[in-house]
Amino acid sequence: MNFRADIDFAKEMDNQDELVSFREQFVIDDPALIYLDGNSLGRLPKATIPLMQELVERQWGQTLINGWHEGWLGLQERIGAKIARLIGADGGEVIIGDATSVNLFKLAWTAVAHNAPRSKIVTDDLNFPSDLYILQGVARLAERPLRIQVIPSPDGIHGPVEQLAAAIDEDTALVALSHTVFKSAYTYDMTAVTQLAHNAGAIMLWDMSHSLGSVPADVHAANADMAVGCTYKYVNGGPGSPAFMYVRRDWQDKLHNPITGWMGQHHMFDFDLTYEPEPGLRHFLTGTPPILSIAAIEPGVDLLLAAGMDKLRAKSILQTEYLIYLWQEWLKPLGFSLNSPRAAARRGSHVSLGHPDGARIAQILIEEKQVIPDFRQPDNIRLGIAPLYTSFMDIFEAIGRIRDA
Repeated sequence: MNFRADIDFAKEMDNQDELVSFREQFVIDDPALIYLDGNSLGRLPKATIPLMQELVERQWGQTLINGWHEGWLGLQERIGAKIARLIGADGGEVIIGDATSVNLFKLAWTAVAHNAPRSKIVTDDLNFPSDLYILQGVARLAERPLRIQVIPSPDGIHGPVEQLAAAIDEDTALVALSHTVFKSAYTYDMTAVTQLAHNAGAIMLWDMSHSLGSVPADVHAANADMAVGCTYKYVNGGPGSPAFMYVRRDWQDKLHNPITGWMGQHHMFDFDLTYEPEPGLRHFLTGTPPILSIAAIEPGVDLLLAAGMDKLRAKSILQTEYLIYLWQEWLKPLGFSLNSPRAAARRGSHVSLGHPDGARIAQILIEEKQVIPDFRQPDNIRLGIAPLYTSFMDIFEAIGRIRDA
């Protein structure tokens, strides 16, 4: 693509965008505000508003407790089956559970318990810090000495694939990585890294929080064992919306939930005093699910399915390439560095730009320039591209305002 740094080019690209109509499906309260933080919290789908009214006024207000037997109990599996279509899984392999961290704990703990007596977890220093905290908790609670080997990135941007290959050995119980990392947007080759884990007999656990809804994935083709991911970023499920769990079907009855509760109990309404796990994925559930929060996930999932992940990814690549072109033309001469991979195949749907005064610039953008980016220490201004609603004009205007700032 031969990009140009003029407003007419941005308008032409928006006119040619086959996904442009999806932008109209979101609440955009202030057209002058440029929102480039959809990789942290997605916009509100318009369809979510009447859905919430229906849930509160009719289902809760009129149906009352009968709502559990009229659809609420199956909501986690029904929406999970839709998310499965986004990641190349089967319907019975994905379920909506707790927060990402809780889901990660459950799956990490059961993986290391299953893979005893191996005594090592391998991850990298690009992983989301909360994931490291969870793994540290798993290590403390393990019934054997368990150490975490954190492999450093060679440049703070790219995943240390060669070093991971050297570290994953016959003593490795679990490999846990972010598919798309939160700072640089580096995206691992899921198939290749999963194979590294399997070659050593380790279990592979992916955090897909920054790729679900923006980067196509095929967990079956990759032979991935397990995955988790939040739904409030590119899925637009709302603040703090519950996360999904994926467990490959052949693992489901071999692994055990460390936080057993009545939602995962076989014949849960018999109220037996002894826990017996429900067969399949449902035994990884624990407590009563937050129905309003779970239901709010569905409109965003439906929009992603309607658009199609291949088309969304194509637009994401085009838009991030355009953003990088404008960085090179306008911002690189002002001392901004590119803190994301240059190769589109290894880059997710956000772009990090570095600057020594990054925190101050980000604050000026928010307070004075009507641009909402994201900032991550030490110098990363993250610009999230949500292909469902981010326009080329958004990118053109935002980079211009960053230049001005």
